[in-house]
Amino acid sequence: QVQLVESGGGLVQAGASLTLSCAASGLTISRIITAWFLRCPGKEREFVATISRNTGNYADSVKGRASVSRNNAENAMYLQINSLKPEDTAIYYCAAGSLGSQASPAYQYWGQGTQVTVSS
Repeated sequence: QVQLVESGGGLVQAGASLTLSCAASGLTISRIITAWFLRCPGKEREFVATISRNTGNYADSVKGRASVSRNNAENAMYLQINSLKPEDTAIYYCAAGSLGSQASPAYQYWGQGTQVTVSS
């Protein structure tokens, strides 16, 4: 059974940094495409970042402020966001799938999400 479990969310002040973690089981992240998405209340999931072959691809909203990485030995992936803004407030999800894409339907496996709240 595949499980993705996010952690690291919380309440932070604008300008702070946060690192989100995603622990995977039931699949090997080095053999699959992994990504981060976010969802704001009442909105659809939005692409944040993806990593494939150690190369990150980022949404314009976080480009230059975010870094996505994987630790194959720990079967985990990470998303660090610096200079957080109130508009970064959302539930952040990790996802895994066989197709690299910025579209959420491309990913078969999802975590439960972790809330990030940025206060001004």
